[in-house]
Amino acid sequence: MMGGSSLVKHVVMIIRHAEKPHPSGNVRGIKPDGEVDRYSLTVNGWVRAGALVGLFAPSRGEPPAGLHRPDTVYGPAFEEGHSKRSVETVMPLAARLGLDVITRYAAGEEEQLARELTTRPGATVVAWKHESIHKIVEHLGDVTPAPPPHWPADRYDVVWTFTRDGDGWRFAQVPQMLLPGDLPYTISDPGPRAQPTRDAPVVGDPAPGNEQTIPTSTPRALRHHPLAVRDRRQLGSEEFS
Repeated sequence: MMGGSSLVKHVVMIIRHAEKPHPSGNVRGIKPDGEVDRYSLTVNGWVRAGALVGLFAPSRGEPPAGLHRPDTVYGPAFEEGHSKRSVETVMPLAARLGLDVITRYAAGEEEQLARELTTRPGATVVAWKHESIHKIVEHLGDVTPAPPPHWPADRYDVVWTFTRDGDGWRFAQVPQMLLPGDLPYTISDPGPRAQPTRDAPVVGDPAPGNEQTIPTSTPRALRHHPLAVRDRRQLGSEEFS
């Protein structure tokens, strides 16, 4: 299934990269071929990356309310010996859509990225490091309502959406609700940790009995990796960084 929806005029959807290794080494990063790699996603992170395919590009129907099938997918450029987690997070989604992940900009080039996003029509997904997402937002222009100034270190489970509204943008949040431990509420302001909100939408609640199913979009080598069983037991209480 290719591309996005021609009915979408201009929307940017930003996610934080999926779960990363814990500094203690108790939860490790894994390459798509199953090799341990400190700069890659954890098994849980690859599970989320696979689940994002069904969130943004379901095989039947359309994405949940507030989200759109992407026309374009961005991730930051990276060099060997540095984090590749943002790109890995959207690799399965891009593959489903028949797209390449655009890595024209690296961390630190958020202003240039934002400038390009403001001129690119259609629906775009951007995966980025949570510490720098606010820099993208700052350079988009006028945004209403104002997004939280910081992305909490313990939240991997939210989509920030920016929809063109005149000369500015209309901001909203959509909880992903893809993995056990995902929270059914948005990121709140103030405070480094999110607080519950009464009217936050719940999106994609996992079906009973399927909470620990690894999506088919997860790289095959990871499904039976020796670390997979242990890491899945820690779903919802993994790494907070």
